[in-house]
Amino acid sequence: MEERVRIARELHDTLLQGFQGLVLRFDAVMKTIPQDHPARNLMENVLDRADGLLLEGRERVRDLRHEEISANELQARLVTCGDQLRQNHAIRFSLSVIGTPQPLDPTVGDEVYRIGQEALTNAFQHSKSSKIEAEITYDHSRLRLRVRDDGAGIDQDVLLRGRDGHWGLVGMRERTQKIGGQLKIWSQEGAGTEVELAIPASIAYPLYGKAARWRWITRLLGLRN
Repeated sequence: MEERVRIARELHDTLLQGFQGLVLRFDAVMKTIPQDHPARNLMENVLDRADGLLLEGRERVRDLRHEEISANELQARLVTCGDQLRQNHAIRFSLSVIGTPQPLDPTVGDEVYRIGQEALTNAFQHSKSSKIEAEITYDHSRLRLRVRDDGAGIDQDVLLRGRDGHWGLVGMRERTQKIGGQLKIWSQEGAGTEVELAIPASIAYPLYGKAARWRWITRLLGLRN
């Protein structure tokens, strides 16, 4: 946790603060461009994007400092992601939650979101489906995320090896391995695709993890059978 806080502090004091300074300088330059000049509108769009990146960066720094993310944060972030993707595609999107949402370990919560984001992006961009559904399940043994569509499916060779020059599926598997989870991808051409990510409760839920560590310590010290 101390190392996470140190990294967060360094990111804030160097990268984010420096980026903020550049944004302010670009804003000053933009104000010297006449209102009716095409470059003015282009600069405004670039600065809007820069503000969005700054906000995302500050959120990542905040996550580094937190010991857990709130119970409903994963759901909210995935809903926002799906709603943004839906703006450019005529595809229905819904997200459901099964069980009682739990606070999540910050590393696990962020990786689960990134995997879900990649699954949603792939589905919206490549599935040619009419609907995409996401489902988060909280139970006593695991955290599970499912993303499924009713689209064209994925070629089995692509499913196993990925597309040349594209690292989405590889990245999802690497993120899953990093947090000790299991990733299953089922797909059949013409029958859609389902991505299922499962994380053991002892890894995903901080309270479960603390309880497990305490049981291990007490057994080690001979305080209980």
